[in-house]
Amino acid sequence: MKVRRALEARKLELPFLETDLPLNLDLSRRDILKIAGYGSLAAFIAACGGSPTTTSGSTTGGTMSIGSYQSDPGVKAGLADIVNAFTTANGGTKVTVNTVSHNIFQDTINAYLQGTPEDVFTWFSGHRMRFFADKGLATPIDDVWDAVKSNYTGAFATAVKGNDGHVYAVPTDYYPWAVFYRKDVFAAKGYTVPTNWDDFKALCAKMKTDGLSPIAMGQNDGWPAQGTFDIINLRLNGYDFHTRLLVGQEKWTDPKVTAVFKKWAEITQYYSPAPNGTTWQQAADKLLRKQAGMYVLGLFVSDEFKASGKQADVDQLDFFPFPDLGTQFDAEKALDAPIDVYMMSKKSPTLSKDSGQAKAFLQFMATGSAQGLFFKQAPGSIPTANNADTSTYTPLQKKAQQIVSAAGKITQYFDRDSRPDFAGANGMQSFLKTFIANPQADPTSLQGKMQQFWDSLPAEV
Repeated sequence: MKVRRALEARKLELPFLETDLPLNLDLSRRDILKIAGYGSLAAFIAACGGSPTTTSGSTTGGTMSIGSYQSDPGVKAGLADIVNAFTTANGGTKVTVNTVSHNIFQDTINAYLQGTPEDVFTWFSGHRMRFFADKGLATPIDDVWDAVKSNYTGAFATAVKGNDGHVYAVPTDYYPWAVFYRKDVFAAKGYTVPTNWDDFKALCAKMKTDGLSPIAMGQNDGWPAQGTFDIINLRLNGYDFHTRLLVGQEKWTDPKVTAVFKKWAEITQYYSPAPNGTTWQQAADKLLRKQAGMYVLGLFVSDEFKASGKQADVDQLDFFPFPDLGTQFDAEKALDAPIDVYMMSKKSPTLSKDSGQAKAFLQFMATGSAQGLFFKQAPGSIPTANNADTSTYTPLQKKAQQIVSAAGKITQYFDRDSRPDFAGANGMQSFLKTFIANPQADPTSLQGKMQQFWDSLPAEV
């Protein structure tokens, strides 16, 4: 609260606070003074990411800059490999990459794009892409898309179109959400993959008896539990209700939402200890170290296994679809399969001179060879390009392709399908932490706060 009051008190001195900056960021008093000293939030964000890195080579090919949230080791290394390849292929273009913590980037993206952003930035498809396109903070790239669209399926083409019909992004990778587990643990304990809710709960109970945390959960960063909300809502209430709810066309006080939280509460007793104080990476380590039996997350959990340096562990990772709940909507086989994209900012101070190189980079990102470089470092991110080399895919990666192709309905994930100021730290992330802290409480009061918060938000555009 002291930090919040300090921020509010300095609005006259810090104009960027008139944006949608969330006021519950983990900022110290020193950070507040730093922001003031930098003169803008964008400058502060740059500082949070450390010193920008620049590719080697001459500047004969021009310049461009990238703002990236890909701060985890694997994805950061993947982008570095792509940038180096682009520099070589494009006449020595000088590329500056500003890598920022994933959470800071998401929580401050609105203010960042209204300040002095880089030419190109990493982001997500779905509502979150359209949100910034509608606000005039992203540049249409129809000409780029015309040059690369033959390398994509129609589903990806739909995913990168704004509400105005223009294209605003190049899709680079995707990953399904499912229930991950270790094959060797299941084999050693004689566990069977569950296909329905009762069997799932029975397995959780058996794992607990066996001394495992049945389900790893790392909700410290706010967003991981959104995946569980998504899938239970999809299974109980269907794709249409879920997507309408996330954009405000249904009420959060609806009894259907109450049913989601009550169903969810049936398994929260099986979560690993202190979930609200555990990061997703720490939860993944519990699965890796055979301390937890299962983990509801995206395929990127495999990046954490890869980071362990032990191929034997990577080879043991497997997954199964979230179990059926016995409703008519089980047949939809819906799931979250978010698509990562690259977009071009609108207010970059260097874009006027860098636009040619920025567009060349976006075209480069649309090739299977470039996406393959990223994939080698981050095997949890499946390339989107039609000409990507799939010959090296592991059984897990092939299975990821299959589960997505078998899905009757695909969503982009809660924080991509809803408006960012509702999905973020002040909104649903906080509400879900409250739920996780006391899942057996009557959820109707919490639902009322969700709806009240939604109603308090300004018009998006």
